[in-house]
Amino acid sequence: MSTVRSVTHDLLRRLGLTTFFGNPGSTEETFLKDFPADFTYHLALQEASAIAIADGYAQATGKPAIVNVHTAAGLGNAMGNLITAFLNKTPLIVTAGQQTREMLLMEPWLTNVDATMLPRPWVKWAYEPARPEDVPAALMRAYATAVQAPAGPVFLSLPLDDWDKPLSGEALLRTVGHRVAPDMERLKSFADILSAASAPALIFGAAIDRGNGWPAAVALAEKLGAAVYAAPASERTPFPEDHPLYVGGLPFAIGPLADRLKGHDVAIVIGAPVFRYYPYVAGGYLPAGLTLLHISDDPAETSRAPVGDSLVADAVLATAALVDLVEKKERPARTIAPLAQRMAPHPARHPDAAPGGKDGVPMAADVFAALAEIRPDHAVLVEETPSNLADLHRWWPITEPASFFTFASGGLGWSLPASVGIALGERDTGRKRPVLMIVGDGSFQYSLQALWTAVQNDLPMVFIVLRNGEYGILKSFAVLEETPGVPGLDIPGIDIVSLARGYGCDAERISDLEALKARVTAGFAGNRPVVIEVPISPDIPPLI
Repeated sequence: MSTVRSVTHDLLRRLGLTTFFGNPGSTEETFLKDFPADFTYHLALQEASAIAIADGYAQATGKPAIVNVHTAAGLGNAMGNLITAFLNKTPLIVTAGQQTREMLLMEPWLTNVDATMLPRPWVKWAYEPARPEDVPAALMRAYATAVQAPAGPVFLSLPLDDWDKPLSGEALLRTVGHRVAPDMERLKSFADILSAASAPALIFGAAIDRGNGWPAAVALAEKLGAAVYAAPASERTPFPEDHPLYVGGLPFAIGPLADRLKGHDVAIVIGAPVFRYYPYVAGGYLPAGLTLLHISDDPAETSRAPVGDSLVADAVLATAALVDLVEKKERPARTIAPLAQRMAPHPARHPDAAPGGKDGVPMAADVFAALAEIRPDHAVLVEETPSNLADLHRWWPITEPASFFTFASGGLGWSLPASVGIALGERDTGRKRPVLMIVGDGSFQYSLQALWTAVQNDLPMVFIVLRNGEYGILKSFAVLEETPGVPGLDIPGIDIVSLARGYGCDAERISDLEALKARVTAGFAGNRPVVIEVPISPDIPPLI
């Protein structure tokens, strides 16, 4: 006899959702009962890690992922990284167990009261089926909602006593499109404006990389001869950073961003919001005389943009169409420094120079430069070191698509577990690209239990933990915001090596850069995760 469980498992199988991520609780065990032999369950030791591992896996494989968390408490643990998944536009189906239907009126222990309210507004849809028989159809709707543009997480609350209920027949399987074609008349008007520009700028966002759009982005830039910027705080790299037309990422504050765009008469933002700001630095949104155009598949982004004319469309479809619509321009050679010049050695990295930090301790830039010297082919970089991001981009330019990942939310604790999911995705897709995760010692503490999942799966990853003993990014904010004397910005007394070893990783502390290069090289050639703590000078870089 078929049950809600068997019909649901069959639907998940037909949808290709046979890889689970989660941390099970008593309200989820009935769903996981008789777990199918052709399914895989990746255990995370805390729900925040489960969400981020699934997010990384979905981004690496290009397919949705399913995550199982434990009723209200587990969903609460997961919320920080659920916010990031929403802003990353990652298709996730997040399920949580609910108490037995017969007891819900009494709100017994572990009831998820107002279950669909808790994850909002950070899911596209939240639902608790009215009847056990509705569970498979709800999962089908959840899948369709998650993958349609703009992609994102959805949530289902599933009572624990639903699964053994009899259910005849099989769930209806549907397919849905997930790309939104542009209004060609409006896109043609955008193309005309770009063609008439004397100094156009292209500002690409993460959607270009999510949609495998590097070739279209390069073709558009080269046809227009336009300068290319990465949108501010972009979570994925939208354009090859060694291309001669690439001029870098935009700052994420109003006044400095407008200043950076001076000299352009037309700019178009494709696949990103207008704009991702954080510190308030006063100024006009745009320099005088600049016309701004905007393309996004997310109507929420196009509606909240403070300036510019917008078009709702898939970023890559629109970019590819623009290539055919714009006029080819022969422009004077731009005064853009080639990549080699932009990566001119840091003073501390001169062959005869000592490390550039205090008391001979290397600066973050020294570490990044050393790592760049032994960078393996096709390496994937995952980062959560916000206070040193400018130096990281300088020394580790991204030259291949889908090879850089970070968090779109600004909330710490995503990147370390996400890197584990990315490494799992690299293994499961057969690409097996080496994964390097660079994280600050403060960020490392948020989701370090994800190391255990990496160990259990024998993932050949390298984690670099930069140890400056402080929340460096917050000290940079303190300078910008003129807030001296803020407590809680130093984090002494943490033994990172012991923590990593406690989860089963190979781990050591290395301060010598030559020794670091040798150990990282060996780590990439190994068959298990390696954590390396690297002390760095606690210098405070400018925020903007």
